[in-house]
Amino acid sequence: MTKRTQQTKAPARDAPRVQLPAKIATASQQQAESTKTHPHENLDRASRAAVAYMSAGVSPHAFIEAWSDWAQHLAQAPGRQLELAERAQENMTRLLGQSLSPNSDAQSAFVPKAYDHRFRHPGWEKPPFRNMQQGFLAVQDWWDYATDHLRGLRPEDAERTRFMARQMLDLLSPSNFPALNPEIIEETRKSSGKNLAEGAHNFIHDFVSTVAQVHEPAPEGFQIGKDLACTPGEVVFRNDLFELIQYAPQTDKVQAEPILIVPAWIMKYYILDLSPHNSMVKYLVDQGFTVFMISWCNPTADQADLSLEDYRERGVIAALDAVNAIVPERKVHAVGYCLGGTILAIAAATMARDNDERLASISLMAAQVDFAEAGELLLFLDESQIAFLEDMMWEKGYLDRPQMARAFSAIRSEDLIYSRAVRRYYLGKEELPTDMGVWVSDTTRMPARMHSEYLRGLFLENRLTAGRFAINGRVIALKDISAPIFAVGTETDHIAPWKSVYKTQLFTDSDMTFVLTSGGHNSGIINEPKLARGHHRMSRRTAGAFYVGPEAWVAQNTPQPGSWWPAWTSWLEEKSSGVVPAPSIGAPDRGLVPIVAAPGTYVHQT
Repeated sequence: MTKRTQQTKAPARDAPRVQLPAKIATASQQQAESTKTHPHENLDRASRAAVAYMSAGVSPHAFIEAWSDWAQHLAQAPGRQLELAERAQENMTRLLGQSLSPNSDAQSAFVPKAYDHRFRHPGWEKPPFRNMQQGFLAVQDWWDYATDHLRGLRPEDAERTRFMARQMLDLLSPSNFPALNPEIIEETRKSSGKNLAEGAHNFIHDFVSTVAQVHEPAPEGFQIGKDLACTPGEVVFRNDLFELIQYAPQTDKVQAEPILIVPAWIMKYYILDLSPHNSMVKYLVDQGFTVFMISWCNPTADQADLSLEDYRERGVIAALDAVNAIVPERKVHAVGYCLGGTILAIAAATMARDNDERLASISLMAAQVDFAEAGELLLFLDESQIAFLEDMMWEKGYLDRPQMARAFSAIRSEDLIYSRAVRRYYLGKEELPTDMGVWVSDTTRMPARMHSEYLRGLFLENRLTAGRFAINGRVIALKDISAPIFAVGTETDHIAPWKSVYKTQLFTDSDMTFVLTSGGHNSGIINEPKLARGHHRMSRRTAGAFYVGPEAWVAQNTPQPGSWWPAWTSWLEEKSSGVVPAPSIGAPDRGLVPIVAAPGTYVHQT
């Protein structure tokens, strides 16, 4: 047992720091050097932080630059201007033709996008509401066309402009106004206005909770440790960064190689241990696996100096050391979800470089290693935006929960913001609690230094796949990984787009099985077999095989009905060495005594 694993409490600031070359210095080092030459730098940072709070953490520079770039190139493109005029004329003609048609049941000229649920009420199919809906969709169609690729325009500015245009249109949608929404009018008439009174009560409650940042307790039937995150187990190791949970075996014999799950630290771990019927942890334990789970802490201002290296060394590697102590002389199946998969890939590449062969396999679920196509979260990520976020975190020591929630909600604002607001504030409907909904609202904070390093080193500069990501002063490479990989992407993922996840095949050479499953970032991963929903595609790439592009891969692999979990557990069994008696909980002779029953204490931190 190493000295690191025996340690149960250590201040984050005393952790070993990475010695990086000058060209890839950390953000904290760069800021320290800047302050030496600019003594009033802190005044600038305080000013930017104040602006950042007013702009919800979005840099105004990003707005100005995108609109300016788009407008200037459009002004120099008379051909595109003519196309836009023709598009507007065409859309107007289609609208007039539909409104003047005597056949009210005729097919709509414009249809909402597949994920847009605002116009599902049948009242939107009757005039005058149909005319308003069609007019809105016609304008939306025009803006989508106007922000399409334009020669000379930076692609990211075109995407930014489209995103901002969509945000403005979503705000002005007729579905957001009580007098223009047939569903609100119908409900108001039926309830004699009771829905508006209840909606006002909901609004006041949400406003006060948001301003005061009150953490709402879990509703009845969704208590953490009782209804959710309730798979039996014990916390067998704890330091200031995480608790390690070992789950109790449910079979007499288990696979010899244990599983260590590394969840994202951006949310609580129990997305993988929700209700008993859809818990991935429970499913694995029932299938005869010994499962360990990292439960990250919810950082405070005192942990502002936690680094990305801390999450690797004192997080992933410390957990692996503890698992090896409890299940000695066995390799480990490592599983990473979302950001947890990214840090796991970094840890695995470092272990490969250092000839550490403790991993039996690596499973990466909705996890990116290359961030060139990282989806809409990358839209406004530039130097100005990161500086804004850094200055927000500089004051508090962390990125707070509201900023994280707003960023994810804005990606699908028409559903996650406006449709929710209409239901809650105009229709007066309380949201029925769900296990996934409770988890989504249970957000966490991001320590300032780690989040800055993550955004700069991975998202902005894409160092990991560019050969510029150093650990202990030496660059690591994903192609050094020899352990077999099981990677999962989800079809409608807007956080880790599946084509970005698929690029793991481009930067690794080991044996890899890739799965593309239906659903989104969370729903595609939490896909219990008993529900028998959705589909998935799966194929294996042998070590050293030629690369196949994502479109060609989809064409070559037909969808298979149902969950991908059974295929994954079969794959894990193939990579295991057989069954053995279930190990005991913890390793008292090595200092790993059970501390507290699962789900532990860190999961309750608010």
